Amino acid sequence: MSRPVYYAIMVAARSRALTWIKRTREKLKDPRIWAWADLESCRKMAKGEHSDPAFAALGTTLASCDFFARISEDALDRLSAMALRRKHSKGETIFRQGDPCPGLFVLESGSVRVFKLAPSGKEHVLHMVEPGQTFAEVAVIGGFACPAFAQATEDSATVLLPAAPFVRALQSDHQLCLQLMASMAWWVRQLVGLMEDIVLRDATGRLARHILHAGKEESGEFIWAPLKKDLASHLNLTSETLSRSLRRLTDAGLIEQSDVRRLRILDRAALRDLSDGMYPKL
Repeated sequence: MSRPVYYAIMVAARSRALTWIKRTREKLKDPRIWAWADLESCRKMAKGEHSDPAFAALGTTLASCDFFARISEDALDRLSAMALRRKHSKGETIFRQGDPCPGLFVLESGSVRVFKLAPSGKEHVLHMVEPGQTFAEVAVIGGFACPAFAQATEDSATVLLPAAPFVRALQSDHQLCLQLMASMAWWVRQLVGLMEDIVLRDATGRLARHILHAGKEESGEFIWAPLKKDLASHLNLTSETLSRSLRRLTDAGLIEQSDVRRLRILDRAALRDLSDGMYPKL
């Protein structure tokens, strides 16, 4: 082999090696690479013992989420290591109906509405997501496309567990699967309750039940979603019917509206009877 050819080969090999080293260094900076590798590091990240405070915040967000309330500490630590934080502006579409599912989202702050859109353009709000709640969990666990739209109704922050590493976590940890099944059962119960509302309760009964479940137990305070039309859609009502039902509850002395976005429950027992169809028709 001639010397010029030898030098050309060495230069090319050196260039490829430097490119590989650069790419590897970039990949190793991504915490998802280590999501299921070093459990002790994951624990430190989730508990705030890691040098980067962002990891501690991610772990705190997941730990405060009801969906993950039943999983073990080790599994929670590992999930925290793969988590990514996302910021969303008011009105931003997070994902669209039919898109590949990006992963499981936990709402950290703000508000998100999850809704179906019919070919006719009619919307139906399935769920108003509040901080500490999840969305897209069914799609990522089932491995199918997003069944609905998700849109931020105000400036919001989410924590995303990307689909690929999350699914690998489920495949390698059967205990995690069983623990999440219990959480999924809770969501099925919520959907059955929504169906029961639409089929068995009138407009005022649906609103009464929603206020009871969403209002704070201690103070009886209920805070409206950013837009009343979203609540009306969720309860399968028109905005006009929602306003009339709200006025009936106020006139009956069951609630009082303190300002545009807040109301207070005055008679919880009567409100419960109304939601169960046991109260005199308003």
